[in-house]
Amino acid sequence: MRKFSRRLEAAGIAFIGPKPKAVAAMGDKIASKKLADEAKVNTIPGYNDPIDTAERAVEIARDIGYPVMIKASAGGGGKGLRVAHDDKEAFEGFTACRNEAKNAFGDDRVFIEKFVVQPRHIEIQILADSFGNTLYLNERECSIQRRHQKVIEEAPSPFLDPETRKAMGEQAVALAKAVEYQSAGTVEFVVGADKDFYFLEMNTRLQVEHPVTENITGIDLVEQMIRVAAGEKLTITQDDIPLIGWSMECRINAEDPFRGFLPSTGRLVRFLPPVEGDGVRVDTGVYEGGEISMFYDSMIAKLIVHGSDRDDAIRRMRDALNAFVIRGISSNIPFQAALLQHPNVCSGDFNTGFMAKHYPDGFDASMVPHDDPAVLAAVATFCRLRYIHRAVKTTGQMPGYGRKISQDWVVLLGGKQYPVHSQPIPGGKLITCGEQSYEILSGWAFGNPLFTGTINGEPVCMQVERRGLGYRIVHFGLHVQATVMTPRAARLLALMPEKLPPDMSKFLLSPMPGLLREVAVHIGQEVKAGETLAVIEAMKMENVLKAEQDGKVKNILANAGASLAVDEMILEFE
Repeated sequence: MRKFSRRLEAAGIAFIGPKPKAVAAMGDKIASKKLADEAKVNTIPGYNDPIDTAERAVEIARDIGYPVMIKASAGGGGKGLRVAHDDKEAFEGFTACRNEAKNAFGDDRVFIEKFVVQPRHIEIQILADSFGNTLYLNERECSIQRRHQKVIEEAPSPFLDPETRKAMGEQAVALAKAVEYQSAGTVEFVVGADKDFYFLEMNTRLQVEHPVTENITGIDLVEQMIRVAAGEKLTITQDDIPLIGWSMECRINAEDPFRGFLPSTGRLVRFLPPVEGDGVRVDTGVYEGGEISMFYDSMIAKLIVHGSDRDDAIRRMRDALNAFVIRGISSNIPFQAALLQHPNVCSGDFNTGFMAKHYPDGFDASMVPHDDPAVLAAVATFCRLRYIHRAVKTTGQMPGYGRKISQDWVVLLGGKQYPVHSQPIPGGKLITCGEQSYEILSGWAFGNPLFTGTINGEPVCMQVERRGLGYRIVHFGLHVQATVMTPRAARLLALMPEKLPPDMSKFLLSPMPGLLREVAVHIGQEVKAGETLAVIEAMKMENVLKAEQDGKVKNILANAGASLAVDEMILEFE
């Protein structure tokens, strides 16, 4: 962006963004930290010059004291960044950071700084014109992160008090003035549990999460950027910046949370975002029928909500996630839904270590809570009976051989059987499951992926998709397969033997679609558990595949440079 803005300036064309000088100063993390020191902005202790070798990185990390953060000078978006807790992690992290930074940014300079314990990632939105007026537009909380990439952003922060907000805002303004910043920008801070804060970096552009700031201030940042670029003076002052309600944003990514968040590519068979309005906004550039490739970032949409307070914003986001239909690829919506039901997230008690603490072994379906799975069985029964009633009305059936519709059914759901009883009521059905009764009123029609209506008088929205004789139901992030059958069919099914999947333990399979960058072993090589076997690049991220157990390589089935599909064989072991 620095070269682009400089060429525009030389050609006399207005660039909607900061001047090249500010971009150059803040685009280099090493230089920006030195400038922050000069502007009397709090900075994290560390080694601020480029490091040449992994051995030297280990020495510096020891001097600073573990844990440390290894960062690429030109990095961003979680790329070229590692946290190291010992010499081994420092050595490997330095090498990985250099490789990622060189591939992504063409700049392999790396530095090291102290890692703040229990840190929160909080950033200040600033806005400046060419007349020396610089404002801060409150803060955004971005601490819910995975692999140093933001997952949920919100404004304001549930952690900051007015005094800390003011202090951080004033330091952000001081840094912006030090580089004669113009346009919108973001100054990022890491904030400790004691509310001490340190400069992290400055993003000289409009951030992905800018809509949450626009919601709580009522200020259109894009409009202001255009006005500033046109040479206009800001018409607002610091005292004019309000704090209106609460806003949250979920990044909707093309990745599979149940497979270690590996990238998911393919065609968007269905893409139906929730209806915008009433505090809901969707920003996206993809469309139904479009292709999600491995060559771009995994984020395919931003889901933004605005509520009267934090609880209201969380409720709106849960409802919006329920109504977000994506088919053909996997998405991280189940993970987002689980996060928004986690007690720590709901209470605001979290930091950037949230994922490592609460999901140390990754994420799986058991971590998606649902307080009433029987209601899913009831909805599946409702949908099944809709199909049966249509079939009964088919013309041309032989007299006396029409189907009699039973009122008793068994729903197989999540490995359990739910006996249900159904009876018609005006506008829907009354379905009893055990001691629970559900009065379901809905105009759901065949082929509609969204099931809307009321259950016991409360509005409901969940996703229903017919798959063979079963129904795939999605609600609050939980994905279940429900099969509705007669009691006799359920008894007979229970007698059927279980079909086991084939044994693939002797193969290394590609866990994602991507480019095979490296095969790190050769035929006949003895490998130990934890040893690197191959490196796959997908969606701008480098993924290292390691041996799960000791073994010997029998055959190499894919070579470096190959484009791999999911579960494609790479190596065979003896």
